[in-house]
Amino acid sequence: MIRPATPGDLDAIMLIERRSFPTDAWSAEMMAAELASPHGRYLVDAESAGESELVVGYGGVRALRGSADADIQTIALDAAHRGSGRGRALLRALLAEAAERGAREVFLEVRADNPVAERLYVSEGFVEIGRRAGYYQPDDVDAIVMRLDLRGRDATVLRRDSPDRAQSEGDGAEASIQPENGNAENGNEEGSDV
Repeated sequence: MIRPATPGDLDAIMLIERRSFPTDAWSAEMMAAELASPHGRYLVDAESAGESELVVGYGGVRALRGSADADIQTIALDAAHRGSGRGRALLRALLAEAAERGAREVFLEVRADNPVAERLYVSEGFVEIGRRAGYYQPDDVDAIVMRLDLRGRDATVLRRDSPDRAQSEGDGAEASIQPENGNAENGNEEGSDV
């Protein structure tokens, strides 16, 4: 189930964050600030684990209310849940959040050495609009800058428990995704694993 992230999700998010991005993970302080910011929306993908809940993924979009554009900040899934369509559903939920806040365009950056992630974005309608050489540090990997026009797009949030679940799973093309993050420490970008 995809739901809004809360401060109580921070530890679970950071566990996935550190496993997914060992060289450039955000700090817990940075992530807590993102979760609390009124300028963005963070979501988690959680499943029931008996009496409790297990967070298996998270994502964030920076979308100021009334602004014409938004930026996907991060998406990551626990390794055991990648390739199942959950990353695609999380991405679509973030796009719906951006549209709800008034965005007409969404931007992101993806690592040039991640063709699986690039294919996922392309399959959702993103197009390449440029490149930034050596953008991802310390790995010195180029960033592919991508844009999606939200106008005319169905902003329905496809949740894991939705009747359209099979549609949300798409082709299952999911892997390490590294979108733009304007809050990166020391110039490093946050990445995402879905």
